[in-house]
Amino acid sequence: MTESHQLSDLQLDLLRILWDRREATALEVHAALVEQSRELAPTTVSTMLTRLEKKGLITHRVDGRQYIFRPLVSEPEVRRSMLARLTDYFFKGDVAALVSHLVDKHEVTHGDVAELEQLLARRAGPAEEPDDD
Repeated sequence: MTESHQLSDLQLDLLRILWDRREATALEVHAALVEQSRELAPTTVSTMLTRLEKKGLITHRVDGRQYIFRPLVSEPEVRRSMLARLTDYFFKGDVAALVSHLVDKHEVTHGDVAELEQLLARRAGPAEEPDDD
């Protein structure tokens, strides 16, 4: 069973920094957030990292007096979990309704359509041969 990850925007931002850097101290994460115009106190960042660790999403190692954090989950895992929850909650598990909503509300190029067709064809598997009975 896939674990459910429901994260706030800030928690996702922290994880994205760790995914990009592979590991970072709380001060490095804070500096990256400041570069993104997220003005938070360093203590807030440390608290949020601790909470992510308690959720089992990140871990740390100690180097001298610094904690160096790294992710335990991948971005695709988190995306899959959060999208599954969204699909269940807003679309009652109806994947076709989700895709229909996305296609209706976002610009979809011919390339997007071709890529989706390829994904669906791979997912469906090989076409069955008709019986000659």
